[in-house]
Amino acid sequence: MDFDKFFIPSGNSRLDAQLRFTAEIDKMTAVYRKTLLIDRSRAENDAEHSWHIAVMALLFEEYAVEKVDLRHAIEMLIVHDLIEIYAGDTFAYDTEGNKTKAAREEAAAEKLFSILPEEQGEKIRELWKEFDKRATADARYADCLDKLQPFFHNILTEGFTWRHAIAGKRTTRNQVEQRMLPLKDFMPEVYKWVQKSMNIAVEQKWLLDQ
Repeated sequence: MDFDKFFIPSGNSRLDAQLRFTAEIDKMTAVYRKTLLIDRSRAENDAEHSWHIAVMALLFEEYAVEKVDLRHAIEMLIVHDLIEIYAGDTFAYDTEGNKTKAAREEAAAEKLFSILPEEQGEKIRELWKEFDKRATADARYADCLDKLQPFFHNILTEGFTWRHAIAGKRTTRNQVEQRMLPLKDFMPEVYKWVQKSMNIAVEQKWLLDQ
């Protein structure tokens, strides 16, 4: 829907920009991921994913081996996928899609964040960049949760995403192990559960043992 015809200008250009951005990010609810909801009713959308991992950040901080600024980590988690409004969600194990991911997301960031007042757009862009670089403790914590949540969904849906991968190519244990490695160093106690869960996933043939 084109919300412009319903938009009521406030007379304050800064406020108008913020309101327009607020309307634009509602489009996250229409960006569907490969991950299935735990109740298996449908695929989750980006907004649900971002909300879920933001709440997880409140729960799992005690397992991080480095001190985390929780507020900063949550800020990253709630904005890290905003660019997918234009770039779309790229499945973690989609080799071809990941070749163009960086360019698509950079173009999307330029388009989306320019809607905001300059300093606010730059602040959110920097949060997005920090998350992608994973160079800080806060970003590493956020990255771990971003990987843990879909893994958890897969375990509770009998490996739905892993079993229904792209072009009929099923996901392998090695692929999942490589993706989950950040937890091994940053959240080792949680990684023990990840390993146990992967063993069961292979036993149940949700993952190929390769």
